[in-house]
Amino acid sequence: MRTQIKICGLRDENAVDAAAKAGASHIGLVHFEKSQRHVGLEQAAALRMRAPASLKVVLLLVNAEPGLTAKAIEVVKPDIVQFHGSETAQWLRELKSAVDIETWKALGVRDTASLKNADEYVDATDLILFDAPAQTLPGGTGTRFDWSLLAEHKHKLPWGLAGGLTPDNVKDALDQTRAKLVDTSSGVESAPGIKDVDKIAAFCQAVRDHDNR
Repeated sequence: MRTQIKICGLRDENAVDAAAKAGASHIGLVHFEKSQRHVGLEQAAALRMRAPASLKVVLLLVNAEPGLTAKAIEVVKPDIVQFHGSETAQWLRELKSAVDIETWKALGVRDTASLKNADEYVDATDLILFDAPAQTLPGGTGTRFDWSLLAEHKHKLPWGLAGGLTPDNVKDALDQTRAKLVDTSSGVESAPGIKDVDKIAAFCQAVRDHDNR
């Protein structure tokens, strides 16, 4: 089974095209004003339209109010909404009962107790994205957590791996975790918020090389 690849924090058409050409399965559009990768809803909608059918579009929101969440889904029409703040399982259950869309929930991992927190989201979200703990911003910091924590964890939900992944370390990450989905943002940038098409290609190729061993 081919590992799914999400290239997150895209802000322009060149990055969308590069992700598609490199064979990514998902792209992420960040609607969070404090982020260096923030895109407005109209810009996100345009990038969503640019994406070919081979790419699933993930809209990332952080502690968005219900009204903004509904508007963002209506305007952008993403395939998936990723929640990257302190959204509770109950809040996500209520959302899923009101909106027919796939949802992901990002969780910062500090220790094995952090992994246990994922169990609260059974029936609340479709996928858990294990990430490095939040710092000043909730994601895209280029930091990683201890992947060995995932080695013996019994997952109750589909899951993916994020946090400090680069073309140079993603093979090791996959060896250690056996993740079915990997998510990178700062790891394929030339500067904060600026995607590097060569790094996108290298990241995707590294994942495929791992898959083909």
